[in-house]
Amino acid sequence: MTAKPIIALDFSTYEAAKEFLAGFDETLYVKVGMELYMQSGPAIIDVIKAYGHDVFLDLKLHDIPTTVERTMSVLGKLNVDMVNVHAAGGFDMMQRGAAAFRKENQNGKIIAVTQLTSTDEKTMQREQQTSLSLTDSVLHYASLAYKAGLDGVVSSPLESRMIHNEISADFLTVTPGIRLQNNKTNDQVRVVTPEKARLLGSDYIVVGRPITQHENPPAAYAEIKRLWEGE
Repeated sequence: MTAKPIIALDFSTYEAAKEFLAGFDETLYVKVGMELYMQSGPAIIDVIKAYGHDVFLDLKLHDIPTTVERTMSVLGKLNVDMVNVHAAGGFDMMQRGAAAFRKENQNGKIIAVTQLTSTDEKTMQREQQTSLSLTDSVLHYASLAYKAGLDGVVSSPLESRMIHNEISADFLTVTPGIRLQNNKTNDQVRVVTPEKARLLGSDYIVVGRPITQHENPPAAYAEIKRLWEGE
């Protein structure tokens, strides 16, 4: 069964997020990012779970292994369905963080950010000063996350097939950068449509502004879901 599109709750306040969710009469999979979590704290997770929705807590933890380990232990108590760290933090950080989370939450998925979908080849080479190509960098980080025992990675849909082929068909690819043909790309540079993401092998798609900023969010979500599921 195709996973539900994950809606990025790109709101700065608790009230705005609750108002948005109240417009839907079905259970959703939503992403709580840094802005909303920092403003609302763990209480927003309780509210979302009370609605019956699944939660991807997107904080991209990147710190020394001990700090991430302790933080992941705390996040494991929040009953979220997915969390992430940044693969650039290294193998030890990912492995220890994953183990700490699973002590508290055995069902939640743990994934690692590879390269942001706002990063293109030129920017990566200029600012990260790496000799790797963008795709090789994504594959390297994905391989490191797999060896550390994580469940998958955040990547562009453009790398999903490569990750599945080179690492494991069961290693999840959670892919933002989803837009409809008539949507603005905003600060995303590696973007595809829901249909293209499905064909490229993405396991999950993450969609924010095309839904949250639409005049009719439930209708926008239904259309994206329809295209994602290939109906």
